[in-house]
Amino acid sequence: MQHFQTTQILTHRAVMTMLEAAVKTAEDMDQPQCIVIVDASGEVLGELRMTGAKFLSRKSALAKALTAASINGPGTNLPEAVRPAIAAATDGTVSGLPGGLPIRHDGHLLGGIGIGSGSGDQDFKVARAALAAIDADPV
Repeated sequence: MQHFQTTQILTHRAVMTMLEAAVKTAEDMDQPQCIVIVDASGEVLGELRMTGAKFLSRKSALAKALTAASINGPGTNLPEAVRPAIAAATDGTVSGLPGGLPIRHDGHLLGGIGIGSGSGDQDFKVARAALAAIDADPV
């Protein structure tokens, strides 16, 4: 029986690189965003509310990041029928809104990123740009 395993973690440099890529992509589309990055246990490693982003979108971006890290997949993978019950049971911590993606490297879950304040397509575009900036596994 194995009692220990080696894990990968996001470094602060990876978080900064992701934030920079997300901001650049949001600026390029002229859509200020809230960006939240969490580790695999849901601890916030970095976040930014861009000037002009909707302040309540920070809460949805956090929920999207936490959901993606928790389920190791996009929050949109949650079945539509259970989304309201899960959101209620977790005090809004779980969200099926678009814009949350897991952060994986070599198949290992490292965390989640949540983007909010734009359309669902814009949020996903910004999240994917952040993942590409660190060569994370595509989602």
